[in-house]
Amino acid sequence: MISIKEKLSHLSSSDDLSFLSAFFNSVAMILATEIGDKTFFIAAILSMKHDRLVIFAGSILALICMTILSSMMGMVLPSLLPRQYTHIIGGVLFLYFGSRLLLDARAMKGDKCSDELEEVEHELLDTSNKKNEEDIESNINTTAQSSLKSALIDNEKIFMQALTLTFLAEWGDRSQIATIALAAAKDPLGVNVGAILGHSICTGMAVIGGRMLATSISEKTISIFGGVIFWIFGLHSLLFEDVS
Repeated sequence: MISIKEKLSHLSSSDDLSFLSAFFNSVAMILATEIGDKTFFIAAILSMKHDRLVIFAGSILALICMTILSSMMGMVLPSLLPRQYTHIIGGVLFLYFGSRLLLDARAMKGDKCSDELEEVEHELLDTSNKKNEEDIESNINTTAQSSLKSALIDNEKIFMQALTLTFLAEWGDRSQIATIALAAAKDPLGVNVGAILGHSICTGMAVIGGRMLATSISEKTISIFGGVIFWIFGLHSLLFEDVS
């Protein structure tokens, strides 16, 4: 006869395994999809001209909010559909995005770097020019006594710029869709913690040396890596996980 203590120990062990599985899958998923993504380049480019800590804070806050929102959406799905269906949908989504990444990689040239870099540069060009003009006028008209206040105001604007651009770029992105699917099929807490850690690593890499990394690693390599990871998740979810 199994004692109450043994039952509680078994439940605790199962919960730990569920959390760790969701955690590691979520970290790997974010690392596979976010390196070389638009949000990665936004943080990298902004940090080349502004304070890296401010850019990191704005970017990671936006990604944390998006991760929690995506997980909440994933938690709602099982109440609308049976868990078996959401589990299958999650696996199919992983295979779909993995296939898209691999097909994109097949059409790329081996030495091609990400088009996301050029796209983000163009989007930020107008904003940067306007910001430089404002800085020139501010330096002419302000005194030494008000320079600290001006710097704080500038940091606030930069923080909001990083937060807004990152949030909008992440909305509807493949990592958001994958987070929703993962939260619907696995432990939401593990998904949240793992995704936030993964985003922190990617954003930290971006603000420290993202530009150098982006120009040295081809988009084809990144796409192949991401596609393989998604296919592993999809096949494991559909063939080896028991949701009964």
